[in-house]
Amino acid sequence: MRASRFFISTLKEAPSDAEIVSHQLMMRAGMIKRLGSGIYTYMPTGLRIIRKVENIIREEMNKAGAIELLMPLVQPAELWQETGRWDKMGPELMRVKDRHGREFAIQPTSEEVVTDVVRSELKSYRQLPINFYHIQTKFRDERRPRFGLMRGREFTMKDAYSFDRDVEGMQKSYATMFDAYKQIFTRFGLKFRAVAADNGAIGGTGSHEFHVIASTGEDALVYCPDSDYAANMEAAEALAIGERGAATQTLTKTSTPGRTKCEAVAELLNIPLQHHVKSIALTVDNEGKKTYFLLLLRADHELNEIKVSKVPGLKEFRFSTEAEIQEVYGTVPGYLGPIGTKLPVTVVADRTVANMADFVCGANELDYHYTGANWGRDVAEPIVADLRNVVEGDASPDGKGKLAIERGIEVGHVFQLGTAYSEAMGATFLDEAGKPAPLQMGCYGIGVTRILGAAIEQNFDDKGIIWPDSIAPFELVLCPMGLDRSEMVKERTEQLYAELLAAGIDVIVDDRGLRPGAMFADWELIGVPHRVVIGERGLKEGNLEYQGRRDEAATSVPVDGMVAFIKGKLGK
Repeated sequence: MRASRFFISTLKEAPSDAEIVSHQLMMRAGMIKRLGSGIYTYMPTGLRIIRKVENIIREEMNKAGAIELLMPLVQPAELWQETGRWDKMGPELMRVKDRHGREFAIQPTSEEVVTDVVRSELKSYRQLPINFYHIQTKFRDERRPRFGLMRGREFTMKDAYSFDRDVEGMQKSYATMFDAYKQIFTRFGLKFRAVAADNGAIGGTGSHEFHVIASTGEDALVYCPDSDYAANMEAAEALAIGERGAATQTLTKTSTPGRTKCEAVAELLNIPLQHHVKSIALTVDNEGKKTYFLLLLRADHELNEIKVSKVPGLKEFRFSTEAEIQEVYGTVPGYLGPIGTKLPVTVVADRTVANMADFVCGANELDYHYTGANWGRDVAEPIVADLRNVVEGDASPDGKGKLAIERGIEVGHVFQLGTAYSEAMGATFLDEAGKPAPLQMGCYGIGVTRILGAAIEQNFDDKGIIWPDSIAPFELVLCPMGLDRSEMVKERTEQLYAELLAAGIDVIVDDRGLRPGAMFADWELIGVPHRVVIGERGLKEGNLEYQGRRDEAATSVPVDGMVAFIKGKLGK
């Protein structure tokens, strides 16, 4: 490739609406161009990266035995209605009508379509297992599209779907895909972590997320440095802290005027925050009847709403209104507690709170809190559940050390779906006895275009992007000095270019005639990982200049040895 015949359009400054590093650098490097809110045109440089990402994915999916097909972007509403997701998905599912008034979804994912394919094509256990995948445009009508490709509305995703005869087979297919994903992300050249996760709207019985590690990541990843335990914050189990001691204080109603926050009460009473309990009022609406729950957390811990939704009776919870709080507790938020509510309330305590004694809690009376509260004596024993987010230093659930937390960007997710979709859509097969049984499904997604943003968030400096070799738009750029003025430079550039192409190296020659500073700045911004400078002075000495994108200085390499040198750098 020659730069004069390619399209390169870089900017000195990022547009004002580019909020994060990856968005800023992709816009400056001319890799994407905004068309509308959360919708981008992939420019030639950006598209080259996307194609390399797709190629790696295809190679590893094919190696793992998956079969590629291509499912439609537009899908009939009837399929989504069969599974109930037409209504459950909410406004992020883009719904459209054709000229006949028939409703369709612009797909955010393809569970329904692939299940429809399989229920009509697969009949016997002899056809199982099978795994279909495609790489296709997706659309999710995000409420607030932002961060460029990180949270856009239109994007490219690889989604795969496995079908098995039983749970054991489904788990085996899941393990195969899990291993394939590890290989894919390793080949991308990115630091990543696979963590146990919640299934969310997809449904099913178990899942793992794949995160690219980056300090700017939206997600908190929990792991144990001394074991294999890893989970995202939503799914990480928080063990109880401490053991419940005997009551040593009497229950005392204490004046706390104007102190609605636990921190303010702790300061007023000079009692450490870890001895305070915060109360969170929830309401569940069920066929016109309301039931009330009071969740209790240690004051320095944070509520995990995903865990709350798994507590029996709280799947469809909402936070209570101020009017409901007045009716049920007889006070305003900030003074709630489990002792002396006006109406019956189901108390659910986090594991750590259940182990507390002599704790401080709201007294259900304006400007008052209780000190010296104890379970059994002052309030009935609660329902105990894991309700909180873990914190750095918590004991690992596997008993093998302490937990650590780092930030990550989710770029892949694998699910054990079980029969959630096959049963809803009547996707069955005939077993050895000739009896119908529902297919066991797995689902596996990778955000293809999101990989670009995540890779940049992990690999950049003040000059621009630093692409890993495997997904860089070009592996190597040749920067000839005075190409139009020196026959020596021109001849050596052409010869080296031909040798590199013959060696299978993805190389571009910058023949635009730019000054060295401007030329180097463009390629450092774009992030090409390897650069060779060809100049008369070096050639006369028999050398060329090599510099890796992360190198602080250039290295002189003999002209005749440069191709072998570059192959060594690229591992070819």
